[in-house]
Amino acid sequence: MRIRLIMLSIMVILLGGSYTPAQLWASSSPQTEPASKSDSPEEEQLTLGQLRQKYADTFKTNGPSTKKVALTFDDVPDPRFTPQVLDILKKYKVRATFFIVGNRAEKHPDLVKRMIKEGHIVGNHSYNHPEFSKLTMNAFRKQILHTGDIIRNLAGYTPKMIRPPYGDINEQQLQWAAKQHYSIVNWNVDSLDWKGLSKEEVKQNILSAVKPGSIVLQHAGGGVGSKLSGTIEALPEVIEELRNRGYELVTLDEMLELPKGK
Repeated sequence: MRIRLIMLSIMVILLGGSYTPAQLWASSSPQTEPASKSDSPEEEQLTLGQLRQKYADTFKTNGPSTKKVALTFDDVPDPRFTPQVLDILKKYKVRATFFIVGNRAEKHPDLVKRMIKEGHIVGNHSYNHPEFSKLTMNAFRKQILHTGDIIRNLAGYTPKMIRPPYGDINEQQLQWAAKQHYSIVNWNVDSLDWKGLSKEEVKQNILSAVKPGSIVLQHAGGGVGSKLSGTIEALPEVIEELRNRGYELVTLDEMLELPKGK
């Protein structure tokens, strides 16, 4: 050991002191240490795009490239906005997909029952809208299972489709969802209506991006101070324009050819 340190010190002198013995030790030692957490394939954190590719059978953001579009609405039920959205959909005879937050369904069960009665499909959007990737696996499972039970009591089925709040999920959670025969369904057209955008801005965000097989994200519920008048005012014109372009408006189970319940 002492001889090696002496040799390293001599190398430092010969190299003009630009390296420390510790740096030379690292450069001359065989790479026997395990890879760092960030370098280890087992610990690598995949992006959402990579997770979609790896778990393509479970993680969906769009449907087949056919002339169909699915309108989806998150953060329901909300008595401020959900009834207005339901009224418009009923008027235009459009069936949509609503992603339900469990604690809101407990407070407003009649709105969930109305969705079902009017032919809409419901999915699981967690119990209280946390970021899934920041939860333990046990907490994540409770969010899904408890909300599933609440929805089953109101809708008559446990939703197969889960939409993670903020679209965020990690690989371990995806693996569990796949084993439990759930489907994770995000979107590929974002209205950005949660920002309180105007009618014209919401329309532009949807109609400029929509294409065959698109899944459109909108909201029919929100937090304190949320303003969704842009979505409510834009929705009739969005429906009319999509139909003028030849699109059939469908629910996610129709688009993705999935059962609505587990």
